[in-house]
Amino acid sequence: MSELTVYNGKATMEKITSLAKRRGFVFQSSEIYGGQNGAWDYGPLGIELKNRIAGAWWKEMTQLHDNIVGLDAAILMHPRTWEASGHVENFTDPLVDCKKCKSRFRSDQIPEENLAAKKCPDCGGELTDTRKFNLMFQTHIGPAEDTASVIYLRPETAQGIYVNYKNIIQSNRMKIPFGIAQIGKAFRNEIVTKNFIFRTCEFEQMEMQYFVKPGTDEEWFSQWRNQRWAYYEKLGVKMDHLRWHQHGPDELAHYAKDAYDIEYLFPMGWRELEGVHNRTDYDLGRHSQFSGKDMQYIDQDAGNERYTPYIIETSAGLTRNLLMILCDAYDEEQVTPEKNSGGSEGSSSANGADDWRTVLRFHPNLAPVTAAILPLMKKDGLAELAQDIRAELKEDYSTDYDQSGAIGRRYRRQDEAGTPFCVTVDYQSKEDGTVTLRFRDSMEQIRVPRAELAARLRQEIKNYRRIK
Repeated sequence: MSELTVYNGKATMEKITSLAKRRGFVFQSSEIYGGQNGAWDYGPLGIELKNRIAGAWWKEMTQLHDNIVGLDAAILMHPRTWEASGHVENFTDPLVDCKKCKSRFRSDQIPEENLAAKKCPDCGGELTDTRKFNLMFQTHIGPAEDTASVIYLRPETAQGIYVNYKNIIQSNRMKIPFGIAQIGKAFRNEIVTKNFIFRTCEFEQMEMQYFVKPGTDEEWFSQWRNQRWAYYEKLGVKMDHLRWHQHGPDELAHYAKDAYDIEYLFPMGWRELEGVHNRTDYDLGRHSQFSGKDMQYIDQDAGNERYTPYIIETSAGLTRNLLMILCDAYDEEQVTPEKNSGGSEGSSSANGADDWRTVLRFHPNLAPVTAAILPLMKKDGLAELAQDIRAELKEDYSTDYDQSGAIGRRYRRQDEAGTPFCVTVDYQSKEDGTVTLRFRDSMEQIRVPRAELAARLRQEIKNYRRIK
């Protein structure tokens, strides 16, 4: 477990939010109308980063496991699904309002002395009594809005996996142990949305449900804890900013035998990033009870033994992972004249004094742009040559092209976007066919033959190690 107790990084939520908008990662939803609380839009760099995080998770779960397959279940499900899962009855938060300032709080997140005195922590006004608030969004399907037409926006993706578990066994001849992975939208009518995209009403989950034989669940639970921890190390995350939190008896969900969270040290403190849960046979048992369908597994390799599988769940928020990656990658670095003088880097300071740069140190596999192609000048055929090089690279890599402004300023823009490599095309490129390859993290610059550029990028990505 990490020994860090307070955040000591350079990112703040204000800096992350500002950078996200400035560089096109995340925008406030419906901003021109004053914004929609709890909803966010992902811009050109944001959707690329989100897709790469999702792709890395999908590869880890499906491509690298022979016994895990994928699913994309519908958002709208039969209402009985949520009765069986317990969401209709149990998916609630305790809510209180201030009669004076009209602020709204979860009662379990305000100081006990305020709750006991029914005193608002913001203005000192009187609080209402605590009441239960169901987090599911309810709507109607069909032309008539009555109780028979009630339907819900799913609050989690897991139930779509459970109700399809028998279909997947039969269609894909799956044998226990096996898993089903899914990435999809979920919706929760949160009482309080805060900390940028950390807690929102509309979000995406990356969940994998692993079906095991009862009695082997504790072993598989331990294995999946180890695998999920190793995954973040593979992404290049600062491992001293991660820790495990085991749920105590009062924290365990009604379906769980055991549960651990991987927590990340965000600027606002330690917060849940991903959960690993032993859900026992609760879910399949409940769906069997409410649907009348037999959800047991028939083990043909054990004399047709019948049992209801236990489920080990790994559940991570895609959008929360994106925020974690932004915070983890964020750095502010003082650049000395010596470090800033190599090649065509130049200094952004007028007198050559020390200056600062903001940089996102994404792993190259996650970076929205892999390589930016930069002609030193727009004239003398350099722009055309740079466009030719970009055309060669973009079949295999995400690329950007920038010919506006001094080369040093262009490097800074790419650093702020997290681009790991810049390729500068200059007059020497016309003479000997080489280009300048500039590395984001070290700011080192080397000459590389144009013909070897794609292979060199591939090698650098494969061997990448974060230096800070």
